Amino acid sequence: MAYTAHGKRGPVSKHIETRGRELMESSPKVIDRASCVVGMKAHDLRTPALLVDLEAMENNLYQMARFFRGRPTKLRPHFKAHQTLFLASKQLQMGSIGIACARLEQAEALLRHGIQNILIANEIAGKDMIERFVDLSHYAPVLVAVDNPKVVWDLAGAAGERARELNVLVDLDVRLGRCGIRPGEAALSLTKLVLEKGLRFRGLMGYEGHIAVPAGPEKERVVHAALQQLVDTKSMIEREGIPVEVVSCGGTSDYSIAGTFPGVTEVQAGSYLVMDTWYVPHAPEFIPTLTILATVISKTSGERIVVDAGAKAMSGEHGLPSVKGIDGLRVKAMHVEHTLMEISDASVSVEVGDKIELWVRCLDPTLNLHPHMYGIRHGEVEKLLPIEHS
Repeated sequence: MAYTAHGKRGPVSKHIETRGRELMESSPKVIDRASCVVGMKAHDLRTPALLVDLEAMENNLYQMARFFRGRPTKLRPHFKAHQTLFLASKQLQMGSIGIACARLEQAEALLRHGIQNILIANEIAGKDMIERFVDLSHYAPVLVAVDNPKVVWDLAGAAGERARELNVLVDLDVRLGRCGIRPGEAALSLTKLVLEKGLRFRGLMGYEGHIAVPAGPEKERVVHAALQQLVDTKSMIEREGIPVEVVSCGGTSDYSIAGTFPGVTEVQAGSYLVMDTWYVPHAPEFIPTLTILATVISKTSGERIVVDAGAKAMSGEHGLPSVKGIDGLRVKAMHVEHTLMEISDASVSVEVGDKIELWVRCLDPTLNLHPHMYGIRHGEVEKLLPIEHS
């Protein structure tokens, strides 16, 4: 899509020194820039700019909420896939039971915003992180994943008499080969240590990873094999007389399978909401929403154009971006400050000074390159969405 030619907040990483009041603030600080840009035409924004199509985002929000409505398994969307407090609140309003996040700093930001049902779906380690989690747990029953006895000992040691305030899930490696303890006896042993040290064992977590398999029997087989390890471990623990309240797993690529698997209590889908183009083949029912608005700064007629957005504005981790709404342009290369596009159709009318949009190919690292997203509806800025950096 072409338009005829004619904004940094620091990371949210406060150590909780003043504890209670700061943590329980119900809303983030107002950003003055919001009053300046709301109502502007999208093509009047300075470039490069990260845009989110609000109508497409709402379509994705409603579609996922409809799937989980009335089911025993609930949705706990992952914060890292949009990193905006406004969108997390929207997900909760649509029926999500809580929010998952990847880092302690994100949990702190969510709690300051008034969100209390939080899962840090990742391991923490080290004196600073442990102490901050203990402090956080004094104000809300935040869950954290553990897969190592040392962390259990450290949590208990830092909490002392408050150990019972710490809520943990034992994290299993069910397929991805990243974090997580082995299912079965190893997980049972760690669970018993959690209880022995006085922490509150809440259940199990396991992330099977992106399931890059088309919908059908093979995809179901792969997902079922991963989730069965979770459920079998749950049964083993329960046979020891230990209740397992939470079984958390899944993602956007397999939410419909995980969300109907017996024994699973919640699904951590994240990318579905704002969606990038790399993920579309794995979950085609959701619509891409994110683009980078860029200005054409150079043109070689019949050969190429160059825009002012490169690797500093969007990630190339999963390949090159594509151009939105203009079939006659093909991205050839992305440099630090520039993206080069081949003119494959001489009839394409794009000139220096025009603005075009590039589809975001990989959302997570792209979000980290911007202080905010511009929420666009009918070509105008409706809302400025600050991004919570960790």
